[in-house]
Amino acid sequence: MSLPEIPLFLKFFQPIFWGKDPQSGTPPHPHLAPPPLVRSLPSPWLRGGGCERPTAPTVAVRAPGQKQTDTAPAVDSDPARMPPTQAESVIRSIIREIGQECAAHGEIVSETLIAFMVKAVVLDPSNGFNMDRTLMKSDVQNLVKLCMTRLLDTKNPSLDTIKMQVYFDMNYTNRVEFLEEHHRVLESRLGSVTREITDNRACAKEELESLYRKIISYVLLRSGLGSPTDIKTVREVTAALQSVFPQAELGTFLTLSKKDKERQLKELTMIVTGIRLFNRDCGKGGEGIDDLPAVLHVAIPATMQHIDYQLETARSQVYRYTAILEKAANDPLMRAELQPYMLKEALYNIRQYEVFLQIILSDIITGAQEVEMMTKQLGAHLEQLKMTIKSKIAVPTSQVFPIFIALSTLWTSLQDETIVVGVLSNLFTHIQPFLGAHELYFPERVMQCHLSGATVKTDVCRMKEHMEDRVNVADFRKLEWLFPETTANFDKLLIQYRGFCAYTFAATDGLLLPGNPAIGILKYKEKYYTFNSKDAAYSFAENPEHYIDIVREKAKKNTELIQLLELHQQFETFIPYSQMRDADKHYIKPITKCESSTQTDTHILPPTIVRSYEWNEWELRRKAIKLANLRQKVTHSVQTDLSHLRRENCSQVYPPKDTSTQSTREDSTGVPRPQIYLAGLRGGKSKITDEVKVNLTRDVDET
Repeated sequence: MSLPEIPLFLKFFQPIFWGKDPQSGTPPHPHLAPPPLVRSLPSPWLRGGGCERPTAPTVAVRAPGQKQTDTAPAVDSDPARMPPTQAESVIRSIIREIGQECAAHGEIVSETLIAFMVKAVVLDPSNGFNMDRTLMKSDVQNLVKLCMTRLLDTKNPSLDTIKMQVYFDMNYTNRVEFLEEHHRVLESRLGSVTREITDNRACAKEELESLYRKIISYVLLRSGLGSPTDIKTVREVTAALQSVFPQAELGTFLTLSKKDKERQLKELTMIVTGIRLFNRDCGKGGEGIDDLPAVLHVAIPATMQHIDYQLETARSQVYRYTAILEKAANDPLMRAELQPYMLKEALYNIRQYEVFLQIILSDIITGAQEVEMMTKQLGAHLEQLKMTIKSKIAVPTSQVFPIFIALSTLWTSLQDETIVVGVLSNLFTHIQPFLGAHELYFPERVMQCHLSGATVKTDVCRMKEHMEDRVNVADFRKLEWLFPETTANFDKLLIQYRGFCAYTFAATDGLLLPGNPAIGILKYKEKYYTFNSKDAAYSFAENPEHYIDIVREKAKKNTELIQLLELHQQFETFIPYSQMRDADKHYIKPITKCESSTQTDTHILPPTIVRSYEWNEWELRRKAIKLANLRQKVTHSVQTDLSHLRRENCSQVYPPKDTSTQSTREDSTGVPRPQIYLAGLRGGKSKITDEVKVNLTRDVDET
């Protein structure tokens, strides 16, 4: 491949956000496609997830006929002088050439890894690349050669660590984002089926039957419980759907708007899923439904046990490497003897592997807690359904439909947990090859030879040794130290260098020893540092900038330390995608507790309080009633022995008098009884009867 006959002005390549999909802008996931060794990133120079386009490298072009000189011409570093597409094209050509050269040597390397390695080579000061000058063609060739050397050095643990970091960052995402992406993919796959149903304008009987079959397929596909090609499953879903949505209601369904149709389809899916889960629990159905709680209760502990074993094995290796390096720190001859074995690089490799395993294990533990909670809720809902339905022929839909929907939601969450556990297990399996052949780096016979006379200590033992050695705050007037008893969110502080001792790392040329927060956390320029001993804390506090610079320079030589020690704030061009997503959560400020008091004037300005003002309407009513009652009161006074103005008082009263009243008296009345006499009823000689009616009732006045 031939490069253009132009000198390149090589500024810092733009931040590399590993794992960003160039089309969608979202990170790829292992469940969407089989993860390769390292995914290629067609455009690693574009800032992922942002709307700001980064500065592109500029190119200096010679005028026609101008001779090419050994020195670079004066070039304006303004990126506007060169179109971004042209700059990206030149950068891609460099990456493509390195990839072709590696392939010619039998090593297939992704563009992402090549881009990272180019950045690492430029960053290493020993390579002599100046970011503020124009690079000639010879410089570019030297850059390609150095990258080739590092990419083809398969026996170097640093390369394995970088590959592991790139792969993990491209394939790992937190649970929430992963599930959101998973649901988005499922929705996109169901989009065609959904459109066929919502856009349907069926009128004939055959068309309505075809539409109903599509709804059955949609319910099966969306629930994920069985295959649409399984006859028994289709029959079971059809029966459940007909019980809540008979085919006769398709006419009403077709009159709905598109959004209402989609909403009703989702509700029908959840109700049918709940019915099938209930039937499965009763032993009357559930064709094609796996027992997810049982599967997860077996898979999660097995996965955790396997990861725990690998984690303990890795830690055991870390402790032995650390013991040998700690012993060699005080022995120059031993240091020279160990240099060919690249023991520190191997330590960084296994430490990074330990960090990734802890992240995966933490997610699986969170998933196990979620599964346990959801299993209990699932059993409670099923029992509630049994108590509601019992042996009834018909049950109100308002009582059972919400429970069916809750069952479906819980089951969907269990399906999500199954996918998450599978992806994490797959990720755990795929990062193991990046451990490298540690036996090849540092044979067991050599390790046992150097371990003689060395004490292998665990991280916990190192912390216990210095648990009582605490920093005396009085020794430092200008520095702030934080302790557990004086800081509320002590455990949530973002410790620099992933909790490793900065002084030990700088003083021993890269030895990683865990810091002990109980000694005291140093707050320096809004960042927090821990140390493995009191002496290390005092030494670092004397000149923090000196040791911070040493760590930064060491990271430039060993680029894998940037992610291992979380130095992305100091090397903004190496910010991984996962760090950008979680950038906000890193800045957790401590809440310190101390005794303090303040005193202020009660009212600086003269008070303008109207005491008679009352805003409460009910209080105003109460006062009005009180004033109204005063009209019925009289003024009175009392005389006491303690009064200074004694005087004689008299009062006049009316004594009670004897009176009598009569409330009732006895009385009676008599009402005459009515008497009526009828004469002539017996008849006479004539055929006509003459009836005479005589009223014999006496008047009231006569009684």
